[in-house]
Amino acid sequence: MKKDADYIYEQVEKHHEWFKKSLPMIASENIISPMARELLISDFHDRYAEGPPGGRYYQGNTFVDKVEIKAQELAKDLFDVEYADVRPISGTNANQAVLMGLGGPGKTITSVDVSDGAHISSAKFGSVGFRGMEPKTYPFNVDEMNIDVEGTKKLLKKEQPDIALFGRSVYLFPPPLKELKETLEDVGCYVWYDAAHVLGLIAGGEFQDPFREGVEVMTGSTHKTLPGPQRGILLSNPRDEEMKQKLFYGVFPGVLSNHHLHTMAALAVSLAEHQEFGKEYAKQIIKNAQALGQALYERDMDVMCEHKGFTRSHTLAVDVQEEGGGETLVEAMEEANMIANKNLMPWDDVNSAQEPSGIRLGTQELTRLGMKETHMEEVAEFIKRIVKDREDPKKVKEDVTEFRNDFQEIHYCYKEGLPAHDRFSFLDKYD
Repeated sequence: MKKDADYIYEQVEKHHEWFKKSLPMIASENIISPMARELLISDFHDRYAEGPPGGRYYQGNTFVDKVEIKAQELAKDLFDVEYADVRPISGTNANQAVLMGLGGPGKTITSVDVSDGAHISSAKFGSVGFRGMEPKTYPFNVDEMNIDVEGTKKLLKKEQPDIALFGRSVYLFPPPLKELKETLEDVGCYVWYDAAHVLGLIAGGEFQDPFREGVEVMTGSTHKTLPGPQRGILLSNPRDEEMKQKLFYGVFPGVLSNHHLHTMAALAVSLAEHQEFGKEYAKQIIKNAQALGQALYERDMDVMCEHKGFTRSHTLAVDVQEEGGGETLVEAMEEANMIANKNLMPWDDVNSAQEPSGIRLGTQELTRLGMKETHMEEVAEFIKRIVKDREDPKKVKEDVTEFRNDFQEIHYCYKEGLPAHDRFSFLDKYD
């Protein structure tokens, strides 16, 4: 019914207005550029493509093929790899493709534990388990917020895994790939890196260079520190043609059919933008994260890894168990127009995911809106007023809204200067 459609539009418009007045700090989100966003309503949305460019099972893909080939070229150039598959429709979908191609029942995989920051797709109850594999988890050093090198060497030698997976959702510091490289080579396993959170940092020359440190295949979602559409990517320097074919068929027909052509086109534009703006953007994301960590620490908040500068990525992990726990505090922050998420800490049991000890903060979207290190002081003060001072969220909300008024443009992209949340303006041409 028309009134139901109107209701839906009304809720979406309210959402836009809300986020226009908010500080978005979910570490797994970002804002797509105006130029890329317009492609989401192109005719690509209405079409279908199965198979590779030049070998489709559908007609009508002449220009789709050209866009997909360009996206592949941009990805290979940006990450300096031999092989790029831009068909996955999410980061988890890309992970499923690797598991489909290289994993399977009876094969072994090592990975980070979910409580230590890993993504759920690497867990027994996620995609790894769905493929009939039992993950063996690396020992973890809580003080360093990273896997323990010597313990991991012992684990790899003992388990002799078919796949060694490195990747996390709470990604403060690079995994010690260089230190583990010799052991991984001796084991002979596939080395896989889930870069979902740090994909844009890696592409910008920050964080680390996995492929030069022994990684053979890298997956990621394309809407976090790489500020593109919600989609996935698979990148590789395959050891041989057999591995390349396994990855190719792991994507299609392994885990997808049509691969959502409108977001593929938006990804291609986002990759082109990141070639031009990515280095500057990645550097500023990390500067802002470290500045926010310092500002929170100075306000007596328990930010993890103060002795290491808090982070080398976009993410901060904050222990708030003494202040009431992650769930209570992110709800209060949301009332004050600060959007963050509760998060498991290494000492939490995975079954306590709904009531964890910590919160996770990301600076990639604040940076995209033009904020710099000095602005992190004000953001930290807003957070402190909720977490430590227990101030009325309604009062803090007023000040957050006023502060956010100065940050309404998207940076580090083409057409810089368009409103960050003017989401429907491009529809005027269709009236």
